[in-house]
Amino acid sequence: MCTVWSGIPAPPLSHRIHTHLCGWGAPQPCTPSPCCLPCPRCAQRLCSAAWGDTIFAVSSGHGRCGVAVIRTSGPGSRGALQSLTGRPALPPPRVLALRRIRDPATGEPLDRGLVVWFQGPQSFTGEDCAELHVHGGPAVVSGVLRALGSLPGLRPAEPGEFTRRAFRRGKLDLTAAEGLGDLIHAETEAQRRQALRQMEGELGRLYQCWSNTLTQALAHLEAYIDFSEDDNVEEEVLSQGEESQGNEAGAGTPHPCSSQRGSWSLPAVDATVRALEQEIGSHLQDGRRGELLRGGVRAVIAGPPNVGKSSLLNLLCQRPAAIVSPVAGTTRDVVEVALNVGGYPLVLSDTAGLRDATDPVEQEGVSRARDRLQEADLVLAVLDAAAVPTEPVGLGAALGLLQPPPTTPCILVLNKADLLEGNGGALRAACTQGHPLPPVTFLSCKTGEGLDHLLALLARELARLCGDPLSGSPSLTQSRHSLHLRQCIAALARYGQESRSDLGLAAEQLRLARRHLGSITGHVSTEDVLDIIFRDFCVGK
Repeated sequence: MCTVWSGIPAPPLSHRIHTHLCGWGAPQPCTPSPCCLPCPRCAQRLCSAAWGDTIFAVSSGHGRCGVAVIRTSGPGSRGALQSLTGRPALPPPRVLALRRIRDPATGEPLDRGLVVWFQGPQSFTGEDCAELHVHGGPAVVSGVLRALGSLPGLRPAEPGEFTRRAFRRGKLDLTAAEGLGDLIHAETEAQRRQALRQMEGELGRLYQCWSNTLTQALAHLEAYIDFSEDDNVEEEVLSQGEESQGNEAGAGTPHPCSSQRGSWSLPAVDATVRALEQEIGSHLQDGRRGELLRGGVRAVIAGPPNVGKSSLLNLLCQRPAAIVSPVAGTTRDVVEVALNVGGYPLVLSDTAGLRDATDPVEQEGVSRARDRLQEADLVLAVLDAAAVPTEPVGLGAALGLLQPPPTTPCILVLNKADLLEGNGGALRAACTQGHPLPPVTFLSCKTGEGLDHLLALLARELARLCGDPLSGSPSLTQSRHSLHLRQCIAALARYGQESRSDLGLAAEQLRLARRHLGSITGHVSTEDVLDIIFRDFCVGK
């Protein structure tokens, strides 16, 4: 609470704010004077309180590099650029200019680099922004950051704060912001394609389209509820309904306001809600493609002890990630590596050999292996090609002992193919006839023979699981998207129940469904409904 000044002349505004922010001074009469200025510590807080913070950070990553990009955003960006370059005139917006960068406190040269000025709202954040492209040595970067931090009103940015400001100023929605984060962390071509598509707003536009459909339906429903006693609205509603029914008799979709007064059902709104419910349901039934592509397909190498599981892991990642030993039961814990196979992300786990162990430590390893097997998106079942039965039924039984989840895709890897002699032909024949088996590949981790065929099978399964990120409608990429969409569908289903008895409760379900869609993109507002009401209906009052 600010100090109350009563019965005495009010001091200058700067002194009052100075007293409130810093606690210096006393609530006593003060002769107004143009020289009564806040102290330096208060000046920085005054700038932040009146105009908002100006933030700065290194945008090009840390560590030694050829060029480092330091970005500022906020109302102090213009002054910061002028102070560090020593020139009152700024370069034209979005045009790089060569400048000598100095410490504004001492005048000492810090570097000679390129600067660029972005005047809001034509910038990434929508605010005034500046960028300094300097040499990427640690001393240069730290010197420029220290100089920026010494200026009043500037502070280091929090993680993700530039993107947060862009969202708050409407430069991008939440899905686009998430796509930007995914693009920065993308490690494979497929991840890059999906993230770029989401960052450019395709997913957000899809959800916004659904939200607009709900807004339209809700507006017609609420207008009918709120203004049904108004004769002008009643005539407008009925005339639109009759015209729509005449124009779309072949389509079979009535106008949202085609029902007569007193009815508890608006056929067009009901049809719109049912169609939207089905569309969102189809969107959810995508096999988690977007999430798998974003986080990586979890593949588990499973099999009995000493069949070459760890050797397979090392062969695929081309380094000794797991210990290999002829002693059975060497692997006790889960060893996990991230790979790029055919442009798709793969998180591969080597697990303990599956058997009835007696050692307590190995028992724990087997238990973890079975848990990981149940959570897998893809299973690489490894068997010893020289030891498995050569008839189809026996081969299928050997695979069944591993107990892979029946609904999880599986690739059967018959390792140690270099040890096959006379039984090679019979075993290959058993893999193609009789007992149904998953895709089979013969491999020798010792010689590398069969690796290309295994990688081709892996790439095919990954493409099937993740899909093509550039085709069809954009995929779900975040678990929060799925959560809100499922809650949206639940609200639409409740609308169907409530619309038979109470239109007020039915409208509330549409509002709730719309709120869940808005929570995905960050657009939640009630003014949109009012805009539709007064645009589509001649209320006249």
